[in-house]
Amino acid sequence: MNHSIYSADRSTHLKIVVVALVAGIAVAGFGITARTGSDEGLTQTARVIKAGKPVVITSSNASLVR
Repeated sequence: MNHSIYSADRSTHLKIVVVALVAGIAVAGFGITARTGSDEGLTQTARVIKAGKPVVITSSNASLVR
């Protein structure tokens, strides 16, 4: 028995490609079905926030060391 992919025959390569293709389709199918069914709660609306007057807030009496 030879375990090298380089010296494998054509049918072995075909089997590997088919298994990889089936696995890829299975993963993609699982990913599609795992999504939520409805997108109702996910809608977003853009809100505009306008800047007001500048405000200075100081609530700490700690000294600042630079």
